[in-house]
Amino acid sequence: MNKKELYNKILQLDDLTNEEKSELLGLLRKQKKYGLVWEDKPEDVEERLREELPVLVEDTAKALISTETDAPNHTLIEGDNLEALTALAYTHEGKIDVIYIDPPYNTGKNDFVYNDSFVDSEDAFRHSKWLSFMHKRLRIAKRLLSEDGIIFIQVDDNEYANLKLLCDEILGEKNALGPIIQNKLNAKNDTLNIQKNHEYILCYRNRIKTDKRTSKEIPILQNISYVKKEAYKEQDKFYYLNDTITTRGEGGTLRKRPNLGYSFYVNPNTLDFKTVRDYDSTNIPSYTDETQVYKDNQDIIAEGYSVIIRPPRVRNELGVWTWDMKKANAEKENLVVINNRNGYSIKKRTFVDEADVVLRDSKYWYEKTSIGNSRSIIEFSTNDGSNTFNNVFSHTVKFNNPKNLELIIYLINLFYRKNITTLDFFAGSGTTLHATMQLNAEDGGHRKCILVTNNENNICEEVTYKRNKRVINGYTTPRGEEVPGLKNNTLRYYRTSFVGRSRSMKNMRQLMSLSTDMLCIKEDLYTEQPKFGEQPTYKNVFRYFDNGRKRMMVIYREEAVQQLVELIQKTDYEGKMLVYVFSPSEDPWEGEFEEVQDRVQLCALPQAIYNAYRRILPKKKDEFVGADETKATGQANVTDGTLNFDNEEELQ
Repeated sequence: MNKKELYNKILQLDDLTNEEKSELLGLLRKQKKYGLVWEDKPEDVEERLREELPVLVEDTAKALISTETDAPNHTLIEGDNLEALTALAYTHEGKIDVIYIDPPYNTGKNDFVYNDSFVDSEDAFRHSKWLSFMHKRLRIAKRLLSEDGIIFIQVDDNEYANLKLLCDEILGEKNALGPIIQNKLNAKNDTLNIQKNHEYILCYRNRIKTDKRTSKEIPILQNISYVKKEAYKEQDKFYYLNDTITTRGEGGTLRKRPNLGYSFYVNPNTLDFKTVRDYDSTNIPSYTDETQVYKDNQDIIAEGYSVIIRPPRVRNELGVWTWDMKKANAEKENLVVINNRNGYSIKKRTFVDEADVVLRDSKYWYEKTSIGNSRSIIEFSTNDGSNTFNNVFSHTVKFNNPKNLELIIYLINLFYRKNITTLDFFAGSGTTLHATMQLNAEDGGHRKCILVTNNENNICEEVTYKRNKRVINGYTTPRGEEVPGLKNNTLRYYRTSFVGRSRSMKNMRQLMSLSTDMLCIKEDLYTEQPKFGEQPTYKNVFRYFDNGRKRMMVIYREEAVQQLVELIQKTDYEGKMLVYVFSPSEDPWEGEFEEVQDRVQLCALPQAIYNAYRRILPKKKDEFVGADETKATGQANVTDGTLNFDNEEELQ
């Protein structure tokens, strides 16, 4: 019996309800001959979306508005990312150029929450839950990608194989640009056989881009790197400084990694150093006081190496270095002792060609631009992510494993344009926005960023938002260094809210009322005006936005259309104005706007939102929708040529 015959057989069964038949037919359609198959596990959030529609509502008290008129508008959304992605399907379908996500790795160690419960390693449906979770989100993410958009997804070994098959299915195997492998440089030695010091970054394009004249494929990733760093001269060699070889991760303690514990003994006159393992290993489990564990080597001190540098403390415990002593000795030339007002420290350094060094204002600068392909293996230390995060917060906020800032900058910079929109819907500590703003500052780009994260443990408010607020306003590092703010950036904060999904008049009007913030995001237009022409605006009647380059009118009451058309005729402006108008149907009152059709671009709401959501929302449970619950109220009267709505709030 083939699938068609089985399909007809199910339809003829008398013992099943229509709902049961529909369920069986749905399962039949899902059967695959080849590919990734898993047991679908419904999410609570998905069930909510069967009954309610998500909208985005701004928390204006958290807005950080730049005084620069050309500042890019960045968006932070607090809420479940499936709900937020649904809303973005209306505001940003086909508009996202670069997506970077770092989803839960599903290690079985309390890193992946499904329906408010951690998924542990003993859960028989552990992989099915993760695949169900990712499938729903990637399916929407693909719709958001621009024509030449790119998505980067970072994972480890736990789900790499499954994710590759899932991405091949959703994004297309031919669109896989190959995994990029990140060498983390300082991995934990926590495996029995093979130490895992890498992660994968899957990279997919939305579609192949070709030259119309030659039909040849056009690359959309370019590794354009510009490096400018202060350089230093040592004899006839030049170098620039990198980070220290310290770690701030929870595993970076002497108790857990004794092989990485030792001291640098420095000669203060020559800045030469020697490494010495000078701690008592028997005291490590019992003490966290340095004097109880380390013992100064008097013989080395007597040789003139009187300055001792030991690893900084980590989470109130004795710390370790990221290099073991053997490597520190073998690569001694790549380490340098720094002595400044904060004392002595050890840093990595990179030697460079003299041809790339210039002398400017009595300082040496290393400057180099190069263009090429991305390497398949890249080196970015995980500890550097923690160091950057701790610099921003001065160790006042804890967050495990924030992403390396330079890694995200590298990935975003692979995209060939600078005027783009980036998205991270597993935002975590907010590194992607930090990277977007930093890259704009470095190369003069005008990239915009959208972040999405839930507020579990207040992460959105206390970590994601506050980190980027500090980056915009400026901050002081733990060493007392003043970092100037990236002030040419505007950040707005939104939360997800909900409207009933049944298409009653009450729900339609509520959806229209709550859609304004989404329209501002969609059109990147936030400058609201108190008047249109000589007519004051009213909160629940119509609102008007104009930033000097673009105009938008939102009409909530259809009975105001006639008078507003007359106002449009009288008001002088250039180009077409966007007009979003409430309508119970697909018709945006085109007949009424006929006389000004060359001056407006019409869109009927909430129908346009319904259309966008319908393509991605889970199927709604069958339910009878009654007659309209609320009729339009409040008639518009014309008084001295202006609208007058009784009991409506005038926007001033």
